[in-house]
Amino acid sequence: MPRLTVFTGSSTGHDPIHRRAADQLGATLARRDVELVYGGGRMGLMGVLADAALDAGGVVHGVMPRHLVDHEDAHTRLTTLEVVEDMHARKRRMAELGDGFLALPGGVGTLEELVEIWTWRHLGLHAKPVGLLDVAGFWRPLLALADHMVEAGFLSRSRREGLWTGEDVEPLLDLLEESRPG
Repeated sequence: MPRLTVFTGSSTGHDPIHRRAADQLGATLARRDVELVYGGGRMGLMGVLADAALDAGGVVHGVMPRHLVDHEDAHTRLTTLEVVEDMHARKRRMAELGDGFLALPGGVGTLEELVEIWTWRHLGLHAKPVGLLDVAGFWRPLLALADHMVEAGFLSRSRREGLWTGEDVEPLLDLLEESRPG
């Protein structure tokens, strides 16, 4: 996979396992020569992820709306930082740049980005794989909700199964790579 777009938090959370997962993912992407596309911040798990990829010799592309450049402290060591007009432009650009998508733990912004890109896949706007790195069961409540949606008839089983999930970085990246459109 040439480029992976990763959604994650501008906070690190309370459990240090989240920071370790972001660090491992960044280093693994660099080792696999997969370029990282992310929100461009230096704070929280976003910063940990970018620093790990950069420190391991990786290529990192940030995409940040103008109004957040100062507010979220844009990362200054990135390979490229693309400043866009607003959040809509950010999500569109991150979708264009990525060959697949992965969500680490995060807050409401991470959830919103994940759900939108998953929805775009359902609508046929892209065919790229979407995955969750389920660090310490972080995404289990969302997965339970998705299963409930299937049971209630609001989500097809195939669309639910199209959201790749794993607890370990390497096997999950392999799954995403294997499910990329030809």
